[in-house]
Amino acid sequence: MRDSKKIRDAWDIYSDEHTDLDGWPHDDLAYGIRASQRDADTAEAFETVRYGTRHLLATAETQLTQLPENTVQSRWVYQLGVLHTALDRLDELHAQWLTTRDTLPATAKPGTPDFDDALTEHHAESWTYLDDWATHGKALREINTAARKAPSPLAPTPALAPARRTAART
Repeated sequence: MRDSKKIRDAWDIYSDEHTDLDGWPHDDLAYGIRASQRDADTAEAFETVRYGTRHLLATAETQLTQLPENTVQSRWVYQLGVLHTALDRLDELHAQWLTTRDTLPATAKPGTPDFDDALTEHHAESWTYLDDWATHGKALREINTAARKAPSPLAPTPALAPARRTAART
């Protein structure tokens, strides 16, 4: 997720430098090529965590329910919802990609226009949801950190010291 954030930050710098004040690219072709590269790089970065994301979300949700209320950030519930929605959509898009890939001509291999164009389109459709992970994925780390710092409900509490009795002096 950190790699995705770096890719997004680099894109923001590129976009700022290569668009006019209204956000229109100075060179549509170069901008489009760079956007396609951003999409592909973000997809590749996400693949390193893709298969563990459901587990990460479930763990964060469990941790969140066990945290003391005063340690919970109100945005975390929203962010976990965004991550769930994005992951569901990414799963749907991945299934669509597999179907598309399987229907390509036998000659369509990586490096051929048929394959590369279809993959570029898949990456473009996925980018918004991958960007959601780059933007909101940090909530998983924040929740885990809060959970590690929170007192354990299983930890023994120190016994209260008995109140001292002092004899009244007369």
